[in-house]
Amino acid sequence: MTDGTDLTHLRRCVELAAEALAAGDQPFGSVLVGADGVVLAEDRNRVGGGDHTQHPEFALARWAAAHLPPDARRAATVYTSSEHCTMCAAAHGWVGLGRISYASSSEQLLGWLDELGADRPPLTILPVQQVVPGIAVEGPAPELTEEIHGLFRRMMRAG
Repeated sequence: MTDGTDLTHLRRCVELAAEALAAGDQPFGSVLVGADGVVLAEDRNRVGGGDHTQHPEFALARWAAAHLPPDARRAATVYTSSEHCTMCAAAHGWVGLGRISYASSSEQLLGWLDELGADRPPLTILPVQQVVPGIAVEGPAPELTEEIHGLFRRMMRAG
């Protein structure tokens, strides 16, 4: 499913997710890449301060709206450690960003949260295509599943 370039960017997302966890946030990371393959912006989850809208996908959507013309947004790819939540998918759609490539799916995440006895998010988690019809979405990346699952296990041990 993922090619070498996708996997490189997805690995960076997992590194950002690990950075988020080390900083006391939930383990999520994302990278925005232009049509030419250049990394335009990256971010990690920052919800530890209590603002649960501080997701990296949402931050990248806001960054893109402020810094890119519509055609560059449509041509960009958002790489992310986990499939967008409903809030982030909506922001992605409203801003008009292009393709999404994720390392782990929402279905996997919800299963891990249940397995670990963690609370589920306070909103309905939908596949990205249900929130943004017609969007190109690729994932999950099986090569990274165990590493991401491990981040959530570490989160629960630390919490």
